[in-house]
Amino acid sequence: MTDIVIDEQSMLRPHAEQQYADELAALARLDDRPRPPSWQLSPWAVVTYLLGGELSDGTMISPKYVGPRRLMEVAVATLATDRALLLLGVPGTAKTWVSEHLAAAVSGSSTRLVQGTAGTSEEAIRYGWNYARLLAEGPSPAALVPSPIVTAMRDGAIARVEELTRIPADVQDALITVLSEKTLPVPELNMEVQAAKGFNVIATANDRDRGVNDLSSALRRRFNTVVLPLPGSEEDEVAIVARRVEQLGMSLELPRVPAAAEEIRRVVTVFRELRAGVTTDGRTKLKSPSGTLSTAEAISVVTNGLALSAHFGDGVLRPSDVAAGILGAVVKDPTADRQVWIEYLEAVVREREDWAGFYRACREVTG
Repeated sequence: MTDIVIDEQSMLRPHAEQQYADELAALARLDDRPRPPSWQLSPWAVVTYLLGGELSDGTMISPKYVGPRRLMEVAVATLATDRALLLLGVPGTAKTWVSEHLAAAVSGSSTRLVQGTAGTSEEAIRYGWNYARLLAEGPSPAALVPSPIVTAMRDGAIARVEELTRIPADVQDALITVLSEKTLPVPELNMEVQAAKGFNVIATANDRDRGVNDLSSALRRRFNTVVLPLPGSEEDEVAIVARRVEQLGMSLELPRVPAAAEEIRRVVTVFRELRAGVTTDGRTKLKSPSGTLSTAEAISVVTNGLALSAHFGDGVLRPSDVAAGILGAVVKDPTADRQVWIEYLEAVVREREDWAGFYRACREVTG
């Protein structure tokens, strides 16, 4: 198969190690702290890469994660041990984002990835076969097709397993020997793959979506679990949404839309109030919808609003540009969630004088 090389400027979404190559290079150049075997950076530098900061030569490292520093320190320290790391949290808490950046900073590559689904087979965890060679030559190392996890074992690198709880339970358990013994038997060849120093696994999981498969106790014991919370304050969430919307807008080459801060804050306020079941001032109790209303969904709502404003509006992000996106995010159950949304509009939004335009826009799309 011939590799198709795409210029980085033309990529819709470069990998973390591509997008932040300059920051990673600056950290590696100035990093004089001890590094675990095969690591590209020291644990201190990995945490700095994730949380941001200014280096000794004045280089600014942008924050990739906004949250408690101790959580990232625990996550990075886990990867320096023989325990695998499980990032757990409700949808939209940046589990995949953190997983990708951890792998990029530790191993220089985030692409040794198994994407968990209900159809993920054991071959995706262990290995498969090139059946043409298998039929022609019989079982041989050349006919074996390594999984991303086997590749990471050989390279002494980080492998990622996304949405571990979506993988069938019997397939999940194929990880047990890998994580406990750091080997993978290949009985067809009477051999085994042994992990090089530096190998580890980062898995992500949540238990809020439908179709999840609980981890066996044997597998769960092989992980240290770090629970990623939703943003603790409105200011943190507004900052996260604003930064990611700006990055996505540049990646998608959307025309710049000025003065989006007001609508970003409004979207975040709506999501936080409905998630918490109470208004910001604590005066009004609310019913919560069935969806998670995550930070990731807020980013999507605002990004879609920017596209509407740039291509079909006047270039200013207005309530009418975000109203339909909010409705789609809130109303997952057409009956129960719709009633929750209408009650919120009438009891809360309608009473806020400076939200009159937002109320009208939401009522128009809600019907």
